[in-house]
Amino acid sequence: MSRTKYVYLFEEGQADMKSLLGGKGANLAEMTRIGLPVPPGFTITTEACKEYYRLGKEFPPNMMEDALQALQALEEKTGKRFGDRDNPLLVSVRSGAPVSMPGMMDTILNLGLNDVTVEGLASLTGDERFALDCYRRFIQMFSNVVLNIDHAVFDAVMEKYKKRHGLIFDYEIPADGLRSIITEYKGLVLKEAGREFPQDVYEQLQMAIKAVFESWNNQRAIVYRKLNKIPDDLGTAVNVQAMAFGNMGSDSGTGVAFTRNPSTGERELYGEFLVNAQGEDVVAGIRTPTPISKLKDELPQVYEQFTQVCQTLESHYRDMQDIEFTVEKGKLYMLQTRSGKRTAAAAIKIAVDMVKEGLITREEAILRVDPNQINQLLHRQIDSKAQLNVIARGLPASPGAASGKVVFDADEAERLGNEGEKVILVRSETTPDDIHGIVKAQGVLTSRGGMTSHAAVVARGMGKPCVCGCEAIKIDPAGQEFSVGDIVVKKGETISIDGATGNVMLGEVPMIEPTLSEEFETLLKWADDIRKLGVRANADTPEDAAKAREFGAEGIGLCRTEHMFMAQDRLPIVQEMILADTEEARRKALAKLLPMQREDFYGILKAMAGFPVTIRLLDPPLHEFLPGAEELLTEIAEMNARGQNNAVLAEKRSLLKKVYALREFNPMLGHRGCRLGITYPEIYRMQARAIFEAVVKLKKEGIEVLPEVEIPLVMDSSELAMLKREVLEVYEEVKAETGVEFEFAVGTMIELPRACVVADEIAAEADFFSFGTNDLTQTTLGFSRDDAEGKFIPIYLEKKLLKDNPFAVLDRKGVGSLMIMAIEKGRSVNSGLLIGICGEHGGEPSSVEFCHQIGLHYVSCSPYRVPVARLAAAQAAVLYPRE
Repeated sequence: MSRTKYVYLFEEGQADMKSLLGGKGANLAEMTRIGLPVPPGFTITTEACKEYYRLGKEFPPNMMEDALQALQALEEKTGKRFGDRDNPLLVSVRSGAPVSMPGMMDTILNLGLNDVTVEGLASLTGDERFALDCYRRFIQMFSNVVLNIDHAVFDAVMEKYKKRHGLIFDYEIPADGLRSIITEYKGLVLKEAGREFPQDVYEQLQMAIKAVFESWNNQRAIVYRKLNKIPDDLGTAVNVQAMAFGNMGSDSGTGVAFTRNPSTGERELYGEFLVNAQGEDVVAGIRTPTPISKLKDELPQVYEQFTQVCQTLESHYRDMQDIEFTVEKGKLYMLQTRSGKRTAAAAIKIAVDMVKEGLITREEAILRVDPNQINQLLHRQIDSKAQLNVIARGLPASPGAASGKVVFDADEAERLGNEGEKVILVRSETTPDDIHGIVKAQGVLTSRGGMTSHAAVVARGMGKPCVCGCEAIKIDPAGQEFSVGDIVVKKGETISIDGATGNVMLGEVPMIEPTLSEEFETLLKWADDIRKLGVRANADTPEDAAKAREFGAEGIGLCRTEHMFMAQDRLPIVQEMILADTEEARRKALAKLLPMQREDFYGILKAMAGFPVTIRLLDPPLHEFLPGAEELLTEIAEMNARGQNNAVLAEKRSLLKKVYALREFNPMLGHRGCRLGITYPEIYRMQARAIFEAVVKLKKEGIEVLPEVEIPLVMDSSELAMLKREVLEVYEEVKAETGVEFEFAVGTMIELPRACVVADEIAAEADFFSFGTNDLTQTTLGFSRDDAEGKFIPIYLEKKLLKDNPFAVLDRKGVGSLMIMAIEKGRSVNSGLLIGICGEHGGEPSSVEFCHQIGLHYVSCSPYRVPVARLAAAQAAVLYPRE
């Protein structure tokens, strides 16, 4: 039996081995394969990580033996020896999951240093200060990642030393100072960890590999995976790589760069470089770096080589790359490449530009843009006409704008965000441990760090505004305030940030609706050419209908008539209709509503001229239009206390009696939907007449409309047949009165399991089916949405009993199976049956994909989700072709 291979040298791998080598390892292997300057190294596979957890946190058999053999290969390549007194090999140990998780797991640099090898490194390089600086960094990083000692205790030692000697930057500390700091660091380790700092370099390596495996399940990684729907069972690879040193003086440095601008998508080298620094200095935001263009002035030959490497990588991967590199004594080394995180605007521009450049096809461009990201482009921006009280300016790290109350702590940002407060998280710099606070904040403001710092990268990925490196603000965490000159902003006060300009403003600022780019329109046009699913909108007003058309909707899939009854001028009439004791009195109230409804339908149908409009007849239980019993009881008690005994009091008592009569134990399953139309057919007849009279008026104006009358909540064909007869009778009446004939459809909403089971019988009476997946989810899972989402769904998600909230992402196994049954049964009777979906799932990409796969004709969603649905439908068509 062959033993499992857990370790691969870089030259043994390639780009398509991401699931085994992780993204970082696969790309390091690929860069090595195509001849780029990559320091040698090896990768311990994700399978080793998974086996480590399966064995109860023990290394798999032979793994370390193979790793040490690979380490010998590194020694041969570099001519250095691990742990050697005179010519020591130092390595970095980095995580690398199959899916990019920037900053979520741990890295250790300079491993292999101890009290002996540090002297060898000093002799070898002729630079004692450099060697001691590497050792100082290593102790701090190793102690934090492996021994779980808070890095802040080490920072405090550094700050104390710099303050005592009047220094600003770490690199100004002389060798003697670093020796003192190292001694103090080792004392801290003994005190905090209860052990000496490990001097055995092989023990260091084993402990580091174990720590990287463990970091797969640290809190920030778990939060990130949950947020980005990354499976928990992928594991992380471990990359062990010979060190390249960016902290060897003014001809050395480290940087992070993107081959295109990740905020705008412009075709320009975008990134940052720090002279005399190591890799973590850039992403950690400890020093604010300089733009990559400065490298052209400081190290022109390196800059020229680097730009060529960037072009090579972008052409090779056919995508915008996020690159980490180090320059050691004027020599360029590539440490990482991966497809770069980008804003929605950048993703769209890059995808469209790369099609024009001949790098990718239209279909590939469609797949390059995450539909969920499109929401970023549809959010508000700061009104350019607004008077702004700008108090500071930082780096514009992630576009978009936000206002909120200042908080300085990620835990507090999370707590207040959960309570519905809008907050801006203000920090010196963020770390991966702050991710839960960033999720709940409206935006992020930091005083340090650059465009590739943790805060910037994470915020961009979430579509949240971020302003970084705003050095003008001085943060006082203890006092819970920050200052800019004489201006002091305390916790809880409101500020606004603009991630497009870097401006920080006092107070809340006015926002405007966004404008969409030419590339955005181009991409969506390509999507429309490719997709098979129609995309409609859920809209209840002419304004919503117009907005939906603006976003490319091809009709309305759900117009909820109950929303029209809630207006202040109508509610008293609706209540009069509900309180009527006789049919005659009810008809009298309905006659007052008729012209109002007719104007509603006229406006919506006109806004959607030439496109179908599905109008759902009244659905909710009648008690929703009446005051609450508790509210009425309070009013009656107050009137009694004042000794009032008049007609108003009698009316209140009569209303309370009716409220009690209509009150239901479970309204969702009660007297609503078609059950209302069967009990009070005059309500549905009034609505049908209002629709048809609006159609007649529009036809006389020469406007072509396509109304679809929808009967909600049927569970049997007999219900639909009865109410369809009522609708057809009204049509005949209107036709006789006006002499106008027109086309219309009568169909139903499928939102009960029984309706799916008997869909063949219902289809005999229906021109169309529209799945109401909100109620179908409730009735299939036995969940009351209002109760479930607030009480136990979060627990189900946390315990992984559910992968997704079923009210956000369609439950394919349960609800989806019922939908497939309904489609098959319905079409077996009526092959021309139009079938769509109008629940909120109609704008969620995974659910749209499923709707494409099962052969629906259209999806319908809120107007602002229409572009999302258009793109998601096109992606589904590319991935799952259908006629």
